Amino acid sequence: CLLSFNSPAATVEIHGVKMEDKIQLHGSPLQLNGAGTRYKAIFKVYAAGLYLSKPATTPDEVVNQPGPKRLSVTMLRTIDSKELGKLLTRGMEDNMDKAAMSKLIPGLVRMGEIFAAQKPLVEGDNFLIDWVPGTGSVITVKGQVQGEPFKEPEFFKALMWIWLGQAPADYKLKEALLAGK
Repeated sequence: CLLSFNSPAATVEIHGVKMEDKIQLHGSPLQLNGAGTRYKAIFKVYAAGLYLSKPATTPDEVVNQPGPKRLSVTMLRTIDSKELGKLLTRGMEDNMDKAAMSKLIPGLVRMGEIFAAQKPLVEGDNFLIDWVPGTGSVITVKGQVQGEPFKEPEFFKALMWIWLGQAPADYKLKEALLAGK
């Protein structure tokens, strides 16, 4: 995945998806830690960017860093939203032991329902996973916040493990998100 840095505009562009180098989340400045593309075989599925308050190069640094965090995902092709919800759940399962996973079942069911209620995500559609201290994990799909926040910090960590865990969705994407630049 190639990143093109346009210094005057302060954006990163990946396959036509522009990601701001710096954003604000609940009044806190965040910077783009890394960005890349999720591939399935030879197909580009989505572009993702990880925003943190300070650079991080390991998964533990990401999840243990205080303050807000954001993972932004923009589709590069159409995907069935219900299937995406199942894939996110599977990604969490692949990176957690059964005991830890069992504690998250209510959140997993609710997350599946959130994505199942969406129409297919098409090229250009975006979803966000935000961690907001004192509030929890907030999922936003196509610009609309989806229900109440997931209060448990473990749920956000499990979500991050989809992309940053021992069995990530895409190893090259994991490396790109952990660039720490």
